[in-house]
Amino acid sequence: MNRRAAGLAIALIFTLSLTGLVRADGPSEAGVIFLKLPPGARPAGLGEAFIAQADDATATWWNPAGMAFIESQEVALMYVNLLPQFHLDDLYYSFVSYVQHIPEWGTVGGNIIFTNYGKIEGKDEYNQDTGTFHSYDVAFTGAYGSPVNNKLGIGVAAKFIYSHLADQGAGAEKGSGVGTSMAVDLGVMYREAFMRKLTLAATLTNMGPAISYIDRAQADPLPMTIRVGASYKILDSEFNRLVVNLDMQKELVDRYEGGANDGRAVPFYIAMFTSWTNNDLQNEIDGVIPSIGMEYWYSDLVGLRMGYYYDKLGDRYPTTFGFSLAYSSYRFDFGYISAGEGHPLTDTMMFSLNLGI
Repeated sequence: MNRRAAGLAIALIFTLSLTGLVRADGPSEAGVIFLKLPPGARPAGLGEAFIAQADDATATWWNPAGMAFIESQEVALMYVNLLPQFHLDDLYYSFVSYVQHIPEWGTVGGNIIFTNYGKIEGKDEYNQDTGTFHSYDVAFTGAYGSPVNNKLGIGVAAKFIYSHLADQGAGAEKGSGVGTSMAVDLGVMYREAFMRKLTLAATLTNMGPAISYIDRAQADPLPMTIRVGASYKILDSEFNRLVVNLDMQKELVDRYEGGANDGRAVPFYIAMFTSWTNNDLQNEIDGVIPSIGMEYWYSDLVGLRMGYYYDKLGDRYPTTFGFSLAYSSYRFDFGYISAGEGHPLTDTMMFSLNLGI
């Protein structure tokens, strides 16, 4: 497999970042950006403002601290075709998550993410066919959330990441086209903060060593991200519930500039501080992405939602919509993104199913 073949897979993943499927501070410098693809049609319909709500099985991804207040067993399933404007049937994202409450211990859970990039044709240095290879990413996560008291919950998640860009290295390069890494997510959620209907939350996700496909000198940092959020219950009665969520996020990625380490990934435990001063003050402010969402439920049967997020550096300002139909322990969620004519995100539709066990 030559550089051109391996490069095609890398270019495809980078395209996902540029086209806005991944919310980053403009074009991301991180690798394995599939870790930032948000699961759940319900959060998608809320403009991806969900970390202070995180009250279902998708909490294993959104905020493990939300698991602290889940006192049931639940499974969440999701499937979505990525970049629908390009009609690529083999470019898709799937997610499955499970949570289970253990009395007096808290709630445990986990999720599996699989992102398929399809088959890519390889060429050698003489432009001769070398066959096709399959590119995909997968992550396995275990999570735990526990209440400190009836208001404060904390959570942690650990994940193993396997990225398969190509079947073998490019020419004389040392790498195999496959990379692995591990990462940790931390979350906190505080209910009834300052007032009975307000919840505050924060997460720091994807903290881990850089992932390499060729050698450590060319390793890519993980898409470490900090989020803070709030959720406020405007209505909370037996038949009518209305909540408004606000999230803000920033990617914490940094690379060395100059010297022998030029271009190498800064270790994550340093980047969480240095990434705040990568650019001038205005760029740092623009790199913070706010999102807002509103959800209304009539009884426990029908849910309606809409949202919006503002990514100035990424030039993305989509409006999102969604609805839910629930019966007994089953809930079907639908999410839709409208980003304007010609935008790759436009007409993205998400479907997910939550099952109480």
